[in-house]
Amino acid sequence: MKRESVIGLEIHLQLKTKTKLFCSCSSDYIGATPNTNVCPVCLAVPGTLPILNDHAVELGVKIGLGLHCSISDNTRFHRKHYFYADLPKAYQITQYENPIAVKGYVDIIAGGKEKRIRVHHLHLEEDAGKLVHPTSDGRLTGASYSLVDYNRGGMPLSEIVSEPDMSSAEEAIAYITQIRQLARYLEVSDGEMESGSLRVDVNVSLSKPDGSLGTRVEIKNVNSLRSIERALEYEIARQNKVLDEGGRLVQETRLWDDVAGVTRSMRSKEGERDYRYYVEMDLAPISAGPEYVRKIKESLPEMPWEKRDRFISEYSLTLEESLQLTEQKETAGYFEACISEGAPPVKCANWMRMEVQRILRDLGMGISEFPVPAAELGKLIIKVEKRELSNTQAKDILAVMVEKKVSLNEAVKLSGISDGRITGPLLEDIVRKIFESEPEAVETVKAGNDKKGAKVKFLQGLVMRETRGSADPAEVASLVASMLE
Repeated sequence: MKRESVIGLEIHLQLKTKTKLFCSCSSDYIGATPNTNVCPVCLAVPGTLPILNDHAVELGVKIGLGLHCSISDNTRFHRKHYFYADLPKAYQITQYENPIAVKGYVDIIAGGKEKRIRVHHLHLEEDAGKLVHPTSDGRLTGASYSLVDYNRGGMPLSEIVSEPDMSSAEEAIAYITQIRQLARYLEVSDGEMESGSLRVDVNVSLSKPDGSLGTRVEIKNVNSLRSIERALEYEIARQNKVLDEGGRLVQETRLWDDVAGVTRSMRSKEGERDYRYYVEMDLAPISAGPEYVRKIKESLPEMPWEKRDRFISEYSLTLEESLQLTEQKETAGYFEACISEGAPPVKCANWMRMEVQRILRDLGMGISEFPVPAAELGKLIIKVEKRELSNTQAKDILAVMVEKKVSLNEAVKLSGISDGRITGPLLEDIVRKIFESEPEAVETVKAGNDKKGAKVKFLQGLVMRETRGSADPAEVASLVASMLE
């Protein structure tokens, strides 16, 4: 029987505030000694009261506007009751009836097609502590006991709840990637799954023959895009198998075991009534009025999809080129700074997507750490465009700029390239490279067995080919002869 996969996601984004959501504890808890970044408020000592972090509200409104949501002008917090060891109050302060942002959408590109994924709402809440398992890989499987670190407890979260509009792992990954990109563009969150600042709960079901939704299963413990993809593929196959064999699915929460590549039953899924929501009376309602929202909206930067479309129309880039260059805000900024020097946009795009990305991968750094200023790269590309340098020469010069952290002019001097000619130390390096690749020919000449000079000419020809004719033949001959002595 043909069944369609129905996927909805709950994305938890840690907001980039200096302090936690309801206390003055620092939000810089990564790497801290367990249970040192805490205070009586986030440890739920009796008699303490929460105080709302206004900056977290502002960031929540920002991401809500970026998601095309309507901002609620009157909302407040509730208590969501459940007892886990990582929640010292035995309830979580969260938004329930009137979340801060509602009815938005995200346009994704998956399988070469654009699709709109609706956002049901975004609400603010506090994070829980973290369970620490004393196993070699830090996973729950195989642990005989667990410890609790409350350093993360009370961190501000924005939870983004989608409608069940996705039907494949590819669409889910595209949706998550788009939201992570938006969060980074708006600088509301790092969006790092590795550190836990972006976490995803996956909800998946199979549609019934009449089109209605089947039994929903929630998957937790998925901490990378690859894991989400694998977890979805496994769970969809598992549910189909259960139904094909005449079994019945139950509404439950399952854990993803990344090592085994399977989901495992964790607990039955709670319903809303089980959480016993009621209004948090220790916090006043939030009034995000029109003027407040207007000011935040005016401060928003160009959205990534807006930048993507502008790069296509303004600079004649392909969709693929534009997607790659706008993936990170810093990369897009570097690209536009490069072309501001007068370099052709398409040539700049090619250099950034190929040569610059290769160097960044080799050095293990991001574009913000790239030692070559965008203006200098633009000048280099202009020299190639004017045929003052060949592509090969320009790549060699760029390598010098990166290694020595010098300007274009200094790199040209150091590389020994003058008026499009390869000379000096760079030419010597090329000769050494050729000698290393042809040890037999070199030994023949040095042993005095090249009476007719055929091997010498052979080596000279290889050097000229390597320089693509950009070296002076007389200098090559002289240099080869001297280095063979």
